[in-house]
Amino acid sequence: MMDSPIKINFSKINGLVPAIVQDYKTGEVLMLAFMNAAAWAATLKTGKATYYSRSRNQLWVKGETSGHVQLVREIRVDCDDDTILLKVEQVGGAACHTGHRTCFYRKVADNALMVTETPIFDPKVVYKPKEE
Repeated sequence: MMDSPIKINFSKINGLVPAIVQDYKTGEVLMLAFMNAAAWAATLKTGKATYYSRSRNQLWVKGETSGHVQLVREIRVDCDDDTILLKVEQVGGAACHTGHRTCFYRKVADNALMVTETPIFDPKVVYKPKEE
């Protein structure tokens, strides 16, 4: 693992920091994920956004299954060294596992959630179980 001279403060949320992900050209917020020290190091080393899955308790490279990887174009760190902002090139156009461009594809309207965009891909096709 590559040791980073940048000191991220992983101590506040059980070894994790939030990672806000934006399209590097438009600034559109694509998603929010979490990184641990290993995900941070992998992202710096490979140039591909790598996160820590809280539900699976393991690292995951965004797009490893779908092919919709995130190529990191710029990284910013907040003033407290405990939040990361990744500006990425979203390969394939979709950041969300639901097939939408962004995970924020719904908005609150009249006290309900309204879908504001059409999916780019069908998750049932992209994430179908692998045949043995």
